[in-house]
Amino acid sequence: MTRLALVLLALVVGACGSPRPLGLEERPADRVRTPVSSVHYRDYDSAAELASALRWTASAPVLVSAHRGGPQRALPENAVETFEYALNHAPALIETDVRRTADGVLVLMHDETLDRTTTGTGRVDQTTFAQIRRLRLVTEDSLLTTFRVPTLLEALAWADGRAVLLLDVKPDVPYEELVASIRQHDAADRVAVITYSLEDHERLFAIAPDLVVSATAETPAEVDALLASPVDLGRVIAWTGVGVPNPTVVDRLHAVGIRAQAGAFGAIDAAARAASSPEPYDAILATGADVLSTDQVPLAALAAREANLIQ
Repeated sequence: MTRLALVLLALVVGACGSPRPLGLEERPADRVRTPVSSVHYRDYDSAAELASALRWTASAPVLVSAHRGGPQRALPENAVETFEYALNHAPALIETDVRRTADGVLVLMHDETLDRTTTGTGRVDQTTFAQIRRLRLVTEDSLLTTFRVPTLLEALAWADGRAVLLLDVKPDVPYEELVASIRQHDAADRVAVITYSLEDHERLFAIAPDLVVSATAETPAEVDALLASPVDLGRVIAWTGVGVPNPTVVDRLHAVGIRAQAGAFGAIDAAARAASSPEPYDAILATGADVLSTDQVPLAALAAREANLIQ
């Protein structure tokens, strides 16, 4: 090989030394993901219609909740592209996390810091949105993607006519700002808000009584407190904890028409993934729990479908 050829080869190798980021397609960072048609899209005309659809009845199908959007190998958590993928498998609720940037923009991010899920570092609440927008999302397997951190408003726009977002609102986000964003997009027909205490639930109810709320009810005592509270029980989904729930809790919730959501993420999801089998979810379904919160949307949806519990 000639000296010139060696130089040219070195230049080519140097230019290609960094791996090309993974992504479904290249797109401008400020453009909402263009959806593809899915038989699993769901659309509700009002918050009241959404609340009615999420009530428990004996004939209600099991729902899948995509934890952090349902990340997969090449699809990072809390990305609109990941949400779209989840809807290929089930009419999933899309659980996603909401944080506030230094300049007050609500973005989808689970951690307090950018380090684990993006190419950046530092606290979200000490970083401007412009700085965060320049970053790329990284998968749980540390694969670089082409995807950017979405804003809550972009997610609300994407969900219109397609999905219900289950919003895990972090402590740095005032309920007043969250509700203002929901009102800005007239999006009460496509969101439910997660609360972690009855006090927070009651506070949110006072601000926005029309919203559907996910309330904690892991024990019979927490069920008692929820049923005795002034909140609208017709607009509640109950969180029964991670793992196999207490059947008594599930039965008591169902008796008043409230869905029981159980978390499969962690050991149950890991067992299903390792075995490439939906069988580990059967223990949760056997209790009557009717919302499976999972990182493994395809397998969890298959488990419900095999049990004739999902449409």
